Amino acid sequence: MKTKHLSLIIVGIVALLFPLLVPSDYYRHLVIIALMWVVIGSAWNLLAGYTGQVSFGHAMFFGVGAYAAGILATKLQVSAWWGMLLGGPAAMLFALFVGWVCFRLRGPYFALATLAGGEIIRLVATNWESLTDGMVGILLIQSFRSKVPYYYIALGLAALCIFVIHTVMRSKWGYYFVSIREDQDAAESLGINTTLYKNISLLISAFFTGMAGAFYMNYMAFIDPHVVFSLHYISIMAILVGIVGGVATHMGPAVGAFIMVGVQETFRSALFGLAPKWVSQGHALVFGLIVIFVILFMANGVVGDWAKIKKHVFRMKA
Repeated sequence: MKTKHLSLIIVGIVALLFPLLVPSDYYRHLVIIALMWVVIGSAWNLLAGYTGQVSFGHAMFFGVGAYAAGILATKLQVSAWWGMLLGGPAAMLFALFVGWVCFRLRGPYFALATLAGGEIIRLVATNWESLTDGMVGILLIQSFRSKVPYYYIALGLAALCIFVIHTVMRSKWGYYFVSIREDQDAAESLGINTTLYKNISLLISAFFTGMAGAFYMNYMAFIDPHVVFSLHYISIMAILVGIVGGVATHMGPAVGAFIMVGVQETFRSALFGLAPKWVSQGHALVFGLIVIFVILFMANGVVGDWAKIKKHVFRMKA
């Protein structure tokens, strides 16, 4: 059996047994949030890393998915878990409009267009009070008292997302995505409908981001526009997860998600209560320093440069 396959089996067994081996709800919560970020980061990586369409507005799809679940529960009195199934398709429908508008642009102009789109939809959700309840937000009653069911739902969603993206990238679509990233004009000259395949990449990415948003609605039981459409907490964090873990790598966003959630929680808790309270305000600075370090010394992220990291570690030991 290959070492890679053995490692995946071990990771899978540990993941399945984790909530049984670790009774602390605090650590379960951290892993649930990290798994949610595995989904968002992997979805962003499909569009930006593999297809070369860098998005600064993935909060759009996360928020649409979250509100699809919340509105279904509050306005139609339907379980928000059914809304979770609706979250992905709702984000895809919204992505059709985003793609129609934004894919007229390329490079930094596309990125800025998604940034503007994210802010526009946040303002719409804030002011359309009859539908979204505005800044009052949407509050639900959690379905489960225990975090264990939420953990396994998040784990299943993360595993499904990684599997689907891995399968897509091994298919004809995956080759088209990479060709668009490398040289869109050359891809078009070979007869590839670049607009179509960019939209396909966007739809898959939006679907899983919307599913993550709907899961967040069910798990946290409260959302408002400034939370789920947040530029910093959602859109920028998705980029950081991809960059730190490794852009255009299958497992990079998963590694990046756990690193960034760990760093965020370490500083939010002021080094778990060991440091002064003002340290909790410094996580944005730390995120920036991490990105600078990765760009300077690990341009391909932790997973992409893992061989180089191991080489340096063994050299230091010697």
